[in-house]
Amino acid sequence: MLHFVIASVSCGNVGEVNLDFVHLSWINVIFLGIVQGITELLPISSTAHLRVVPSLLGLQDPGSAFSAAMQLASLAAVLIYFWHDIKKLIGETFRAAIGQDYQSSSLRTTLGLVLGTLPIVVAGLLLKPLLNSCGSPLRGLVVIGGASIIMSGLLAIAEKLGKRERTFEQITLWDGILVGIAQAFALIPGVSRSGSTLTAGLFLGMERETSARFSFLLGLPAVILAGAVEFHTLFKAGLSTDGWITLLIGLTSASISAFMAIWGLLRYLESRSTWIFVFYRFAMGVFLIIAVMNGWLKN
Repeated sequence: MLHFVIASVSCGNVGEVNLDFVHLSWINVIFLGIVQGITELLPISSTAHLRVVPSLLGLQDPGSAFSAAMQLASLAAVLIYFWHDIKKLIGETFRAAIGQDYQSSSLRTTLGLVLGTLPIVVAGLLLKPLLNSCGSPLRGLVVIGGASIIMSGLLAIAEKLGKRERTFEQITLWDGILVGIAQAFALIPGVSRSGSTLTAGLFLGMERETSARFSFLLGLPAVILAGAVEFHTLFKAGLSTDGWITLLIGLTSASISAFMAIWGLLRYLESRSTWIFVFYRFAMGVFLIIAVMNGWLKN
């Protein structure tokens, strides 16, 4: 899930930012950072894992402020991993714009990335009160489990029907817009930003590796905007020096694991299908719903 407004509230103090993560030990923060880094970029929903993993291990819930801030780790990992590609894309786009070469694939891709960011920005602003309200029904584990099951089904259909013929150079402006619309659904906990965009790319006939690569790049503008809002929110909330150090430790571990997740996913998709993620997401969704119904986990 992509958090656009990161101020988390507790039911006893509506409007206050949840800074509970400052009470976690550095070992726990490093571990949760690794969980966030891996699950944020794999199509399996980081929101679900940061809700469930601490509960299963008896750890304190770090709160949505922590999980939202940890998304900046994916920004660092994507920038480092795709730095050469990003520089090349920007340079070719600039030259195409100056030369009025509107047939340039780089120009089309860049415009697609920019326009594809708008749906999630608009949706985030419109859904802000519901998504971030105390006790929001959208943040329950049953919703997360249901969203995970639905997304596993959509990914299965995309894997089955997708032609997987189009390369990164064949991405069009409309691809950016359509995948961007799919990205907006990641505001619903459990959908997964990388999962929704990867699925949309497969539906549009992209190669698996191309779809994942475009998914990573499309997330950059949104994560930058979300990160700016998050740090401003934490600064206004008066986060202590120890809190900033704790956050930095988590970001470091999350960045390393996110980089490894990118490397592993792209190489995996070069020769393998996404069925492993289909089965995993379905099993996770069923588990969450059963766990809540039987009282093993609190919704």
